[in-house]
Amino acid sequence: MSGERALVTGGHGFIGSHLAAALLGEGWAVRVLDRPSPRRTDLGGPRPSGLELLGVAAEVELHEADLLDAEEVASAARGCEAVFHLAAQTIVGIASRSPRETYEVNVRGAWNVFEACRQHTVPTVVFASSDKAYGTAPERGAYPYDASKAAADTIARGYALAGGLPLAVTRFANVYGGGDLNFTRLIPETARALCEGRAPQIRSDGSPKRDFLHVEDAIAAYLAIAAALRSGAAAPGEAFNAGGEVPHSVREVVEELARAAGGGIAPSWGPGVPAGEIADQYLDSTKLRELTGWAPRVGLPEGLARTLEWYRDHPEVLP
Repeated sequence: MSGERALVTGGHGFIGSHLAAALLGEGWAVRVLDRPSPRRTDLGGPRPSGLELLGVAAEVELHEADLLDAEEVASAARGCEAVFHLAAQTIVGIASRSPRETYEVNVRGAWNVFEACRQHTVPTVVFASSDKAYGTAPERGAYPYDASKAAADTIARGYALAGGLPLAVTRFANVYGGGDLNFTRLIPETARALCEGRAPQIRSDGSPKRDFLHVEDAIAAYLAIAAALRSGAAAPGEAFNAGGEVPHSVREVVEELARAAGGGIAPSWGPGVPAGEIADQYLDSTKLRELTGWAPRVGLPEGLARTLEWYRDHPEVLP
């Protein structure tokens, strides 16, 4: 890939920074499109760039701009052989409180990226949708975050199927691992509580089932999908699931993290399933596995233990 340039939107973030690092490792020149400075967490603490945490900030070309600035987005896409669009408003709680912001960023921001890729004839485009785009049958995207991802998902496929953009859609499970600073999410917040020696406060009763994918496996899936698109093995407009292959309840995840921490701390459970969230959601990754040979390699117990160890080794990120 020497000499080829890839653009990663949202590269300051957890998954985007891991993807940028992996692309650098494969020989790509990497450009990152993100806001001028990383957002602060809801808890008020500073949010370091994932690029800094991974030690690759100096190796990427940073293009500071907002997704809603179409001209700046087009400038960032110019000269790129691949674009990975990961930037989004991803916090479900914010989506419920501020749906307009979520629709602006996740829908208008997405079509700005797709249009920029069309204008500059980018040969490989990978769009990070979400398993939430499936919603709950028979409704697709009944809640604001889910609806925003479902809308962007549909627009992406329209650019590919009707507009000829060589684009693939990814619908991944809950990605976790070291470096996730979104402490409104289950695994980072539970790990943080355990590192601090306090009881994790869980919003549900532990019954919801989810699909969990370690960040290393998620990055391998992104690269496999991009390679399939580049080679013609994947057709424009195709969508691919990637998950851990075995669903786990929230209770299982929390208890496994507590075991990894040495036990002795009992979590506090909430009532039922929080409003605006799907009770059970997990994915079938057969299509991706059969096309590319990709499969998740990091099992949940190993992944959670490694994640907890990362937070223990990085107390500076805990607000």
